[in-house]
Amino acid sequence: MSGTSALRTWWAPRPPATGSAVMATGILSVGLHLTGQQILSRLALVLAGAAWLGLAADIALQLLWDREQWRARAGSPAALTMVPATTVLGSGVSALNGQPLAEALLALAVVLWACLVPSTVPDWERRMPGAVFLGCVATEGIAVLGAVLAAAVGVAWLAHTALVFFWLGLVFYLIGLGCFDPRQVVTGPGDQWISGGALALSALAGSQLMSAAHKGLYLWNNDDGGVLRGVTIALLVLALACYVVLAVAEVLRPRFRYDVRRWSTVFPMGMTAVAALSVASSVGVPWLRGLGRVLLWIAVAAWLLVLAGAVASAVDGVRSRARR
Repeated sequence: MSGTSALRTWWAPRPPATGSAVMATGILSVGLHLTGQQILSRLALVLAGAAWLGLAADIALQLLWDREQWRARAGSPAALTMVPATTVLGSGVSALNGQPLAEALLALAVVLWACLVPSTVPDWERRMPGAVFLGCVATEGIAVLGAVLAAAVGVAWLAHTALVFFWLGLVFYLIGLGCFDPRQVVTGPGDQWISGGALALSALAGSQLMSAAHKGLYLWNNDDGGVLRGVTIALLVLALACYVVLAVAEVLRPRFRYDVRRWSTVFPMGMTAVAALSVASSVGVPWLRGLGRVLLWIAVAAWLLVLAGAVASAVDGVRSRARR
């Protein structure tokens, strides 16, 4: 087998699950931007963008040449990673004032969401892995990018739409919670962390909506604003509690073997850090910023470890197949 064929064989089973690698890298870029690490932030954004383009090209080729494989992948929960991968990339682009591109990414994410959610969510059943929370993650990702763009361009209807996705995302979380297998907390290969990451992303969406309101967009009355503030704080508290539980489970039952779903561990770790940093600003709780910084660097260390595992796995996979 040639080296090129071996590489294609190795790559074939990776998408769409590797959308979580884009999510993990993109959210670290956002967190590094919030903490003033602009060079590292842009480097992470470039890496996330390159990985996203690879996934987009893979999907385009499937739609053109192998629609049967596309339908099979589109029906799996992992396919939903393409939606938050797109929105987190859009958030990073928006932070660099690339609003037209961020708007295009938001539009694409909404189209992907509308195509993938109806074909994925109805198949959920009990005793599912952490990927069951990707319905919430995909929906809240749109809420975050919508709120970010609403504040950036001063468009109220976009914030109103983001608010709808925010509440809808919480409904998806409750649905996912009813289908989630709690044993995955101890036995899961990495995607069990999405249970906490979805809460952190929801808290980030709430904080971005509050930030949009602070910039003069009329979104709700004072009573509704108080509800959003309370829900956002509660979501962050729950996300931090999940983080602690999942971290303790990792210590009690270490899982050192590399698995592509480990990117779904890094993303929630980075998302919890970004949520803490964002809520610190929107709610006015300064000590959360220090916590967010600590959690961010822990997420960066986890990203490096998973990247090392991914590279080692790729090298071993290509070599073993090239010998055949």
